[in-house]
Amino acid sequence: MAVMGFGDMRARVGYRLKIGLVVIVSMVMGFFNESQGSAHYGEDSVGSFPYFEYNVPRNVTTVVGQTAFLHCRVEQLGDKAVSWIRKRDLHILTAGILTYTSDQRFQVIRPDKSENWTLQIKFPQERDAGIYECQVNTEPKMSLAFQLNVVAKAKVLGPADLYVKTGSLLSLTCILSQGPHDLGTIFWYKGSKLIEYKEVEANEIVEEPRVRLKTEWTEQLTSRLTIDKLLPIDSGNYSCVPTMAEAASVNVHVINGEHPAAMQHGNANTASPCALSVNLLISLYCTLATLYTNTVDGFR
Repeated sequence: MAVMGFGDMRARVGYRLKIGLVVIVSMVMGFFNESQGSAHYGEDSVGSFPYFEYNVPRNVTTVVGQTAFLHCRVEQLGDKAVSWIRKRDLHILTAGILTYTSDQRFQVIRPDKSENWTLQIKFPQERDAGIYECQVNTEPKMSLAFQLNVVAKAKVLGPADLYVKTGSLLSLTCILSQGPHDLGTIFWYKGSKLIEYKEVEANEIVEEPRVRLKTEWTEQLTSRLTIDKLLPIDSGNYSCVPTMAEAASVNVHVINGEHPAAMQHGNANTASPCALSVNLLISLYCTLATLYTNTVDGFR
């Protein structure tokens, strides 16, 4: 058996050290590459996986009859599909560009090669208010909720033309249906001029204002405009203008005498139907009686 020389032993040890060093370097580089690969994979998987664009309005308010749009933007959709679901009954409204409801007011709008999947709701009614979900058929499923608020048009109680006597009190009431959201407030205008009213402090001594406004929340938003000691110059068009709905208006006529219809007595906005019916019957009876008398006299 040959005896290994010192030089050969040193060479072999050096070779083994080199091999060990290469292995260590390879392991370190492999770990580094794996870490980089994992980070890249993570980025790539997030980048290639569908995701929602959150910078879109998700609490949308519209007025009854005014077309509503819910904008859902999905980036990097790939081979996945977008659907719109009505939350209250889990009804599938659209899938892709197809509509899956017999209600033709619902339609999805998606320009070619666009990331936008917009649900269009024509002629919305108060019953259409609620939550709608934009869904992507990933595993697990992705969804983004949108709240639709539908506000009814403001309404001024009473007839469209109101006749009131000089010196009497005018009371106009405007109502707006309350939804699950802030309906803002209501402003009153006479023509194009805003009617302003300053609240009187408890310790402030001033003459009682002729014009008063009171807006309050109950089951609906209610605003009352009262004008005391009416003058002929108070005649005009009065508009109830909400911040979140269409306006409503009434024509006020301040007159010196009685008007046969739509007279406001006290706080009532219309004349009593019973009173009008009785007056009509009496007038009809008198007319028939006169005709009968004239006819009998003609035969004599």
